[in-house]
Amino acid sequence: MIYTVTFNPAVDYVVHTEEMNVGRVNRSKKEEIYFGGKGINVSIVLNELGIKSKALGFVAGFTGEAIEKGVQSKGIETDFVHLKDGFSRINVKIKSGDETELNGQGPVIDGNAVKELFRKLDKLMDGDILVLAGSIPNTLPSDIYEKILEYLSDRKIKTVVDATKDLLMNVLKYKPFLIKPNNYELGEMFGVTLTSNDEIAKYAAKLKETGAENVLVSMAGDGALLLDNTGKTHMCGVCKGTVKNSVGAGDSMVAGFLAGTFEGDYDYALKLGTAAGGATAFSDGLAERNDIYRLLEQLQS
Repeated sequence: MIYTVTFNPAVDYVVHTEEMNVGRVNRSKKEEIYFGGKGINVSIVLNELGIKSKALGFVAGFTGEAIEKGVQSKGIETDFVHLKDGFSRINVKIKSGDETELNGQGPVIDGNAVKELFRKLDKLMDGDILVLAGSIPNTLPSDIYEKILEYLSDRKIKTVVDATKDLLMNVLKYKPFLIKPNNYELGEMFGVTLTSNDEIAKYAAKLKETGAENVLVSMAGDGALLLDNTGKTHMCGVCKGTVKNSVGAGDSMVAGFLAGTFEGDYDYALKLGTAAGGATAFSDGLAERNDIYRLLEQLQS
């Protein structure tokens, strides 16, 4: 079983306008609502690819109830911790040429809620996969990722960490199965600007030497690079399409890569991950199955 953890899930309220005039009344021409957060995004795209997962995390209030029901309506099993106070955040995304975002803060997560999450993690068994994705709310300990991986370290669980900077560097000692920085984040970790594939591969190798089994680096319009657990470097070009959406492409790549590891080798997993990321980037919402496999054909031709 794959488990995903989303510490601060959200209702994403997307508003499309002809133009945005600050200080005046603006009217939308189209609106959409999505239920997400990085871990939930991974679960949704996995489900599109026929892979079941269980979504964990924290929800609160009427928005938390909407998130839970919305995720379940897509056929995804949930086991959220329900907080007594506050409400899960609402993120407002205004699209009027440029994209403007106003992201909510989210509820307070206290120590008792964290303990309940760890009790849910007790259900994980050898062979399961745990995906930790995204930033940590300021009401949680900054080392919560480390605490989770340490707690599970005596079990044969594959862990996936999609985070940045110290949040990622500090978990490498627990030898995660997969990490997924983009090329800019990879450079930030080492205080350098990466300008070539050779440089990206060099610094991906440093992360592997520190503990990561597989390092997947997304490079936007330049495709993706994978340094796998045998030390082999794989490259994949970019899919052709018109970018509509910047939200969830990285999460979709993680989902596609994981699904690909069940179906084939790392070359295939990288291509399926790239196709899933592209399908989200070219859509208004998250990638759908038919779009993913259509783009996969581009990469395999």
